[in-house]
Amino acid sequence: MKTTDLPPAGSEDPAAPPGPRPAGAPSGAAGPGRREEGEGAVLNVFSHGMLVLWAFMVVLPLLWAVMSSFKTDRGIFEEPWGLPDALHVENWSRAWTEAHMSEYFMNTVVVVAGSLLGTLLFGSMAAYVLARFDFPGNRFVYFLFVGGMSFPVMLALVPLFFVMDNTGLLNTIHGLILVYIAYSLPFTVFFLTSFFRTLPSSIAEAAVLDGASHTRTFFQVMLPLARPGLISVGIFNFLGQWNQYMLPTVLNTDPDKRVLAQGLVELSTSQTYKGDYSGLFAGLVIAMLPVLAAYIVFQRQVVSGLTAGALK
Repeated sequence: MKTTDLPPAGSEDPAAPPGPRPAGAPSGAAGPGRREEGEGAVLNVFSHGMLVLWAFMVVLPLLWAVMSSFKTDRGIFEEPWGLPDALHVENWSRAWTEAHMSEYFMNTVVVVAGSLLGTLLFGSMAAYVLARFDFPGNRFVYFLFVGGMSFPVMLALVPLFFVMDNTGLLNTIHGLILVYIAYSLPFTVFFLTSFFRTLPSSIAEAAVLDGASHTRTFFQVMLPLARPGLISVGIFNFLGQWNQYMLPTVLNTDPDKRVLAQGLVELSTSQTYKGDYSGLFAGLVIAMLPVLAAYIVFQRQVVSGLTAGALK
């Protein structure tokens, strides 16, 4: 009769599944897991607190400007943080008509629309060539655009003034449009070059194999694919060009061709010792509304355009 050898007491079979732990036995993974959850909760509270503080710092001045635009001058000084006693809409009409904000607004719309269209067109074409084609001097041209971002525009004001004067473009709308395009091209090319590199090259190659020219491939295939990046860089350029003050002050001294930033300064200093503060706040809100509307409408495209390069 054969007998099986039983393992000695206290030994365990290494191939056998582990048995249940005794009650009260400490778990090795529970401590670090709880510690990580606690650190994540603290970091979450801290980040949310900073976001709330940042939102408060941004929204409060905007709300104060809007409330002040509906107050009288006396109400602005006596109760600067109080609500308006009534909605004085005449402040807006006075700023729009008497302060010539309507003319400044239309001049700004024409200048920004022309410069934004030209910036996106020329910037996207240059960025596409730099991102998709290899030729001698490719990197040199790219770094020239990148270097243009670090060049202070203040150093170019005096020679730019004389160049505009000699070419007959001083105090003209189209001259200001050309300057805005040149001012915005370095950042646009830098941004869109990185964006075009993330797009799949197989689509462009398929279009070329089907007989499409490089121009048709760019305008009908690649440019629609780059729509998120175009919207993102367009928003940034729109914000910078809409609020531009230094360039039009130096290159646009004609009172009939002033833009909104010049008009706001003129409104704040037009009455010397007695300023029209309620009209000034109304004009300020009028100048802010297009920018706020652009951010609200295109906020998703801005985020998708900024993160597109990281999702390749």
